[in-house]
Parts: sequence; structure tokens; C-alpha cells
Amino acid sequence: MTPTAYSAIPLPLSRPGWRRALVTGGAGFLGSHLCERLLDDGIEVDCADDLSTGSADTVRRLAGRPGFRFLRQDVSAPGCPDALPGPYDLVLHFAGPASPADCRDRRLAALDAAGPGTRNALAVAERDGARFLLGSACQVYGDQAGHPQREDYWGHVDPVGPRSAHDEAKRFAEALTTACATAHGTDAGIVRVFDTYGPWMRADGRQVLPTFVRQALAGAPLTVEGDGSQTRSLAYVDDIVEGVLLVAASRSVRPVNIGGDDEASVEEIARRVIHLTGSPSRLEYRPGRARGPARRRPDTTFARELYGWRPRVPWEEGFKRTIAHFTERTPAGCPGVGWL
Repeated sequence: MTPTAYSAIPLPLSRPGWRRALVTGGAGFLGSHLCERLLDDGIEVDCADDLSTGSADTVRRLAGRPGFRFLRQDVSAPGCPDALPGPYDLVLHFAGPASPADCRDRRLAALDAAGPGTRNALAVAERDGARFLLGSACQVYGDQAGHPQREDYWGHVDPVGPRSAHDEAKRFAEALTTACATAHGTDAGIVRVFDTYGPWMRADGRQVLPTFVRQALAGAPLTVEGDGSQTRSLAYVDDIVEGVLLVAASRSVRPVNIGGDDEASVEEIARRVIHLTGSPSRLEYRPGRARGPARRRPDTTFARELYGWRPRVPWEEGFKRTIAHFTERTPAGCPGVGWL
């Protein structure tokens, strides 16, 4: 099946009448931007997060906004739905360790967020008759056979490998979401988010771009894993948020890719950062280890044809905004290697 075959049922492009939304994982990078955008649209937001990988800074920046409420809550905990009072019109489930590196450190937490966490979030949506959207990720495709990655590709994932907790957690969450939509008639959808960047990324050496920016601003070597030839397709967070909310506003059940078309090697990303920061840093190559696919770029035909969505922020503008944010907030000193 091709992505265009999914467009047989016309979907609305306008926002429904959402009044209150729940964002699980709302203190994370993407979650906090979703909270902010919903608040900008006049929608009240409950942000549920246990702050195990999310940042209290993102909560503080939103805390004074009218209609915002922070609920410190592990969404995978028993009885969680009772702690999320609602009622909600929209449930965005983005809880769980965000990056493969986080998942390597918190494997059980990643699987819990995908299993009990997704089931609890679905239960809240079912209780309130809300639209549910699962925040899945490109890792469901694993070491893909084709390029770019299309929604109808079933994936090539090692269920016991070093990245299994992240990859299989997302795949199971998708299966659970689809099962509830089929068995219970839950108004549920799935969005597969590809590599996203922008202000409020965590500056702890877990992902390529913030690692490179910190290192460049400190004049330290930019540490590149392997030969730097592996590619990633980056998209600025504002574009991703718009795509996520378009999928949320639809009646789509099938997974939808949302991601950038700016495919660049990790080495090229590092050189872009050096150029825009004016840093004297050089590249330092380190031995590679188990990592993601050699190439990663989404096929976004479905999102483009059905929603009219496409990434709009050019990489240079997005990088400048991100660098400006880190310039204001990142202290000197930047150990770490960038992984995606």
C-alpha cells in the first residue's frame, strides 16, 4: 500500500473545538512545545510528567500561563487515570524516555511508558470521549531496508539488541493504540515523529545538535561518532508541532510520518554548527558503537497530500534560533558525544 492510498477518507484540516488537553510527557522537549502551542491557541492544558527525563525549566516557563496546570505524575503508575481529572477533549501521549540513549539507561521505564503508560492514557481518553494521539517515533522502522521510510514499511528491529527498549516500546505502544481503536472504538491516532530540534532541548550530551552546539560555544572539539557519514533528517520544532496537531485534529487512525526533508550527515551537521557559531572548534572522530540506521529520512507524502503540511523553517534559521537559546542558557564546559 502506498502512502497516497491512505487518503481515501477526507480529513478535516481545521482545529476541532478543543477546550482542555492533556499532554503526557509535557515537561519534555517536544511535549513542552506542544503545551505552549495549545496555550497560544486558547486551549487549557494539563501537563503530566514525573520529571524523570523532563525538565522543571520547561514547566517553570509555562507555569504562569492562564489555563496551564502541571501534574507531577508517572503515567505508567497504577491508578494514574484517577489522578488525571479532566475532562479532556484531547490526549497527547508523549511520555517516556525520549532518546535511544535515555532508553539504554532507563529500559524498563521506556517499556512501562509504552505499556501501562499508553493504556492509562488511552483509558483517560476513553473515559472523556477525547481524541487520543500517540507520539511514536521513527525508531519503529529500525534498520530499514528502503529509503526514505514510508508508513507502510513494517520495520526491521532487533527485539533484544541495544536499542530494543526504545524501538520495541514504540512498536508496542502503536499496537496497543490500534487494538483499542479496533476493540473499543477509541478515537485514536498515531504520529511518527522524526528528528526534531529547537530551543529547550536538553543540554546533556544525549543528542547530536545540542551536543555540537555546546561544544562549539565552548570552543571544544565537536565529537563525531564513527566517520560521521550516517544521515539524519532534521526538522525545527515549530514545524513538528504543527504537523502533530494536524494529525490530532484529523480522524486518522493509520500512522503518519512527520519529519524534515533536510537530510544531512552527522559530519555536515557539525560543520554547520561551527560555521554559524563562528567557533574555532575542530571535529574529533571517535570509534562508533551500536547506533541507529545509516540513513534516516521520512517519506511525508501522506502528510503533504492530506494535510498540506510541510516543514517551513529552513535549517539555517532553525539552527540560529537554537544556537541563540543555548548561548543564553548553556554554561561553559561540554563533555559528551552526540548520538541520534
